[in-house]
Amino acid sequence: MFFSKQHYLIGYLILSFFTSNGFASEIYRSVDDRGRITYSDVPSTGAKKLDIISQPGRHLHSVVRVYDGDTIILEDKKQIRLLGINTPEIESRLRAEEPGGVAAKKWLQAQLQENKVYLEYDQTKRDKYKRLLAHVFTPDGKHINQALLENGLAFVSIIPPNVRYSDKLIQAQQQAEKQKLGIWSMPDYQPKPIAQIANHNKGWQRFTGAPASIKKSRKYTRLIFDDKIDIRILNTNLDLFPALSTYVGKSLEIRGWVSRNKDHYSLLIQHPSALIMR
Repeated sequence: MFFSKQHYLIGYLILSFFTSNGFASEIYRSVDDRGRITYSDVPSTGAKKLDIISQPGRHLHSVVRVYDGDTIILEDKKQIRLLGINTPEIESRLRAEEPGGVAAKKWLQAQLQENKVYLEYDQTKRDKYKRLLAHVFTPDGKHINQALLENGLAFVSIIPPNVRYSDKLIQAQQQAEKQKLGIWSMPDYQPKPIAQIANHNKGWQRFTGAPASIKKSRKYTRLIFDDKIDIRILNTNLDLFPALSTYVGKSLEIRGWVSRNKDHYSLLIQHPSALIMR
């Protein structure tokens, strides 16, 4: 059977119309006994389902397992880490369970019961653990990363250069925080004075305090609270922040993970969303 270039062009235009306008997540191609080709979003006898992408840059995959609230496993055993967010840890041989971790995992399992997701990558495709980094969408268009934040099941964790959808993610978190949903109502995630940092150095934390000075080195610029506590910002990320001098002497909320070197404590801040002026 011979198909001209016109056939393929018409087919391409039809597919583009269906997918770009969101009319269907599945398209079927049929050929009748006279060789005429039709496309439809309704399956029929002998029709072949086409493997298409719902929007440019998004690719359809099958999920075989939800590992935790922000990590899924595909049928080819690849691990996908959801971009721009972090959920509390579930129990494993490496770490203890954190409040809210099981709830996030169960919610994600419920959302992905159909086992089909579209993945959209950003600038950096893999993390240091070789996991793929992606925004995850269900076939009906729900942005899973954003929805986890909206339900108070995750917190924003933006790591440049992967800053796509940052504004929407931050807005979703602010909405959940205002309504005190999920983790935002849990005692474990309430802000604590940064002077108490030595007692709260495991997992994601929120601290309050006012930095007293700035110190710059070749790799980092640091906001200094005292001789044992600072927050550090990569110099390569400074363009994302306002002038750091605007933070000095101001009451801040700092969100992140504490690192410790002997009796010195520091938090790496990678995006302004983790450094809030109160």
